[in-house]
Amino acid sequence: MAIKGSLQEAGLPDVIQMLYLGRRTGCLSVSERGSLASLYFEDGWVTDAAMVNRPDRLGDILVRSGRLTPAQLEEAIAMQARQQGRRLGAVLVELGHLQPDDIRRAVRRQVEEAVYAMFGWRRGSFSFEPGVRTPNPDSVRLAPEALLLEGARRVDEWALIQSKIPSFDLVFAVDRNRAATAAPELSDLQRRLLDLLDGVRDVRTLVDEAGSTEFDTCRALYGLVTACLAQRVGTSPPAAGRPREAQIEEHRNLGVAFYRTGMLEESLREFRRVMELRPAEGAAPFHLGLIAARQGRWADASYFFRRAADRAGPRAAILHNLGVALALAGEPDQAETTLREATSRAPDGPRTLIAWAILALDRGDVHPALVRLERARGLLDPEIPALWYWAAVRALAGVGDLDRALEVATEGVDRWPGVPALLNNQAVLLEAAGELPGAEAALQQALERDPGLPEVSKNLGDVLYRLGRYDEAWTAFQRALRLRPEGGDDLHFKLGNLALRRGDAEDARSHWRRAVELNPRHQLARANLQSAVGSDAALR
Repeated sequence: MAIKGSLQEAGLPDVIQMLYLGRRTGCLSVSERGSLASLYFEDGWVTDAAMVNRPDRLGDILVRSGRLTPAQLEEAIAMQARQQGRRLGAVLVELGHLQPDDIRRAVRRQVEEAVYAMFGWRRGSFSFEPGVRTPNPDSVRLAPEALLLEGARRVDEWALIQSKIPSFDLVFAVDRNRAATAAPELSDLQRRLLDLLDGVRDVRTLVDEAGSTEFDTCRALYGLVTACLAQRVGTSPPAAGRPREAQIEEHRNLGVAFYRTGMLEESLREFRRVMELRPAEGAAPFHLGLIAARQGRWADASYFFRRAADRAGPRAAILHNLGVALALAGEPDQAETTLREATSRAPDGPRTLIAWAILALDRGDVHPALVRLERARGLLDPEIPALWYWAAVRALAGVGDLDRALEVATEGVDRWPGVPALLNNQAVLLEAAGELPGAEAALQQALERDPGLPEVSKNLGDVLYRLGRYDEAWTAFQRALRLRPEGGDDLHFKLGNLALRRGDAEDARSHWRRAVELNPRHQLARANLQSAVGSDAALR
């Protein structure tokens, strides 16, 4: 179960403690203003952390610690760019610049510093997605208790440091006479700072050039200021606005990171900002379309995908998404035209063929759907997605080939066990074949996986009804009606029959009446209703 909340209501230490005590596995995403961090857990232990748009990346940490030269880092980054998918740590080891233990220590330091930086966030939000594991093969295993203790200590110490260094744009100068006599008592980092305190560099520059973290640099500077070895002499002039490209890249990075962690409103904000900064941008409206689609706003999704196509060109991926959005927005003719164009631009795109086939099924064109699905299977085999099986079963049942439909449904369940829609399809076909126990088992499994699907409860009620287990069927039908209040004529017909068996004639008439309203040609419901009305008249 996902967990979401505000840092004002539950502080990050409390959330980490809760995940540790619950021995949870997953990804905790935390955002505050323009920053986003992801913290990964495995059985309650912290295994990885990453922050978007922060300078403390692995290469920076290794350079600051003196284990890597800037030239070696540039060489590794260039090699990494030529070998897509390679991690920087593996490249550095391959080049002989570092040993695996060096990488593990740097990753550990990177994770620790990211967590400590997050402890200072107070007004953001968090979201925990269970079951998500870090993709980083160089992950670590850190005890949360130690991180919490050190994080609490740093928060307290930061409060003291900020009394002397409230801003990173402050400029300090060294008192050379005092420093000369105190030098033996200074730490290595403080001695490095003495060489940098020239009355020009601000605190941000000191952090960059001292080869240490923000916290350690500011703590060392705080010691110098407290000992009267350094004094504040001014403030650095306002920096020139960041290059437009840098702003766009930062907003884009945040938007993608927010989207991947399910923080859709935050992602929406970032991509809107990208569109403001670069109106001709094609990627930003495309992502805004993806966000709208995940939120079920299909008309908005169609608008943004159209805008993406206008700016980036009618690419197959954009047209695919536009076609799906148009279909779900109730514009089947435009969806047909769009998906046909997408297929012409990428004839070997199986996802578009599946979407085009589903549109054909929705329009009652079963044979074209079968042709498209068969072509998609040839392109996908053996990596056939669950959606293909769902559509193929519908198509085969649509042409009356129930035996083949059941074979495909069973193959789909075997390949994608536990997918409720596939289990539901299999159950319907098993029921049609008279295999009621198998149908019940499949539906019970689908219900466990997703109790919120009304069709699963309805179909389970049908099976139980046929098995003569009327009380259980009543419960399943009532649950289906709660999930989809409009119900259906068959659902209300059977509920009427069950209500009569339970001795509630009025409820039975109400359900039969509703069945006739939904389907005036439902002869059995009409006959039952007329019989019930006639009985009432005879009694009067």
